[in-house]
Amino acid sequence: MARRLAAITLDNLSDVADAPRRCLFWELAPGMDRDEDPDQVKEAWVSSVLLEWGPCGTLVYVDGIPAGHVFYAPAAMVPRSTSFPTSPVGADAILLTSAQVRPEYTGQGLGRVLVQAVARDAVKRGIRAVEVFGAATRLDECLLPVGFLQAVGFKTVRRHPRVPRMRLDLRTTLSWREDVEAALERLLSTISAGHPSPA
Repeated sequence: MARRLAAITLDNLSDVADAPRRCLFWELAPGMDRDEDPDQVKEAWVSSVLLEWGPCGTLVYVDGIPAGHVFYAPAAMVPRSTSFPTSPVGADAILLTSAQVRPEYTGQGLGRVLVQAVARDAVKRGIRAVEVFGAATRLDECLLPVGFLQAVGFKTVRRHPRVPRMRLDLRTTLSWREDVEAALERLLSTISAGHPSPA
């Protein structure tokens, strides 16, 4: 089973599943006109973020078939981000807005793969954290469940009975990774010193 990740662009936006592609929860502030064509609004939002900030989502393919996606962006580019009781998003963070794995691909760890892709992209851009508004009490198609977010490393930074704001601190993640890499390097150099390679 071959997996491949790709940044979301206007060329592959149609590979995002229909329901999340046509959902405008994050792209429209409360009270904004919802009578416009959802596909056009989503395309306009993705295009705008691409031009101002760069890629704002990732697709995962399994054997060439789109299996899931994740969207994220600076909170200033996400109109809905200010409408939560646990707003605002930290100034040093980007906001993970939505993620979904198609039902036939659940249970294969693709949700974790997508979150890791967001973290890697954020680190490359010099961003210190990823934040998200979680769904604490019930399933909500516009919010990610708190249980999933905790399982992939997010911690609550602002409590709320329904929509806590959660954070994945990339400095901690990076520090841990650097410590592991340094330990492996020391181990390999010790092994090399004890067992010199043949001349």
